[in-house]
Amino acid sequence: MKVLVIGGGGREHAIVWSLRRSPQVTEVVCAPGNGGIAEIARCVPVDVNDLAAMANLAATEKPGLTVIGPEVPLALGIVDELERLGLRVFGPTKAAARLESSKAFAKSFMQRNGIPTAAYAVCSTLDQVRRELARFTTPVVVKADGLAAGKGVVICDTHAEAEQAAAEMFSGALLGKTEAEVVLEEFLTGEELSFFALCDGTHAVEIASAQDHKRVGEGDTGPNTGGMGAYSTDGIATPAMRQWLLRNVAQKVVDGMKAEGTPFKGILFCGLMMTSRGPMVLEFNTRWGDPETEAILLRMETDLCDLFNASIDGTAGQLAVKMRPGASACVIAASGGYPGKYASGRVIHGLTPNQSREDMVVFHAGTAAKDGQLVTAGGRVLAVSAMAPDLRSALDKAYAELGKISFEGMQFRRDIGHRALRG
Repeated sequence: MKVLVIGGGGREHAIVWSLRRSPQVTEVVCAPGNGGIAEIARCVPVDVNDLAAMANLAATEKPGLTVIGPEVPLALGIVDELERLGLRVFGPTKAAARLESSKAFAKSFMQRNGIPTAAYAVCSTLDQVRRELARFTTPVVVKADGLAAGKGVVICDTHAEAEQAAAEMFSGALLGKTEAEVVLEEFLTGEELSFFALCDGTHAVEIASAQDHKRVGEGDTGPNTGGMGAYSTDGIATPAMRQWLLRNVAQKVVDGMKAEGTPFKGILFCGLMMTSRGPMVLEFNTRWGDPETEAILLRMETDLCDLFNASIDGTAGQLAVKMRPGASACVIAASGGYPGKYASGRVIHGLTPNQSREDMVVFHAGTAAKDGQLVTAGGRVLAVSAMAPDLRSALDKAYAELGKISFEGMQFRRDIGHRALRG
């Protein structure tokens, strides 16, 4: 079977790598792909912001399965369009993807369906922000309603800071695009957890859990990013807690979306804060996370094609997802200046073609081939991922591999997994 993967980041490299290991797959095409993906799949240029271009590519390639990686194509309605063409496609429809594409929709959906989340207010004007802020103690969280590549969340220590963040979201000064609505949210404290479930419109099935590191700086300092590293272990959540999250969060999402006439199929990524009041949902993503995927797929024993087919065919309830015991970790090598302005085109040293093993893979997040060399082509450049019997060993393996790699301005966090190791 030919599989088409839409996207070109570290998540898509991990998906392509995993699909290449499936006996069901004869060819993988990735659009647009990147320098690393090109070593193991045929890459075709496409603009993931162009719905017609993506649909035309799928119609031309005629894959047996199409997998959507990033959030933007989902928000544009690529799944609806490919289904209209009669193609098998993994991912939620445009309406179901609103769980991620609109923070305001997600919050009201959780409220309607009894899913635990922080207190919030949706505001469409600055005057409304000023009025609603009086209800919130500080710090307070200000969120852009729409997609923001992991950068649309600002934690504010004062009401004045919150008002300024909201003003910059409305004007477009903060994210480069204007927001019609912003969400004010109660600040929660605790350990963050990413819980992944496979959904088929009726059933939610646990895949795995992970913990991401959003802040750019060590000790969780500095601005939020798309993710500077992640880890996944057997013990990151107890079996009882995982069952609680499956029943009280993921399955409630599936039941609620079905009841509202927008069945949810695909990956449901539940971003949670484990508070003293219990688990609270921070956000939903409607696709594989990045960089959590680069860690999770190293541990997955189940054929990835079986997950995709079960979601499409409505048979997820019959699937038991198996993960290898132990731990996996991913460390991001990013461009200097990220998540702000950064330079591209820096030559990457220390990489070899197909630099991967069963237990250690360097996934490419933002690379390109130029004049016979691999160069940087994004804020997050590489996702160095490793698996071992325990988290410390997995991290040691990843950092040892990262130590062989260099490019001008390279930055990375040296404390991935610090909370788990401290505990």
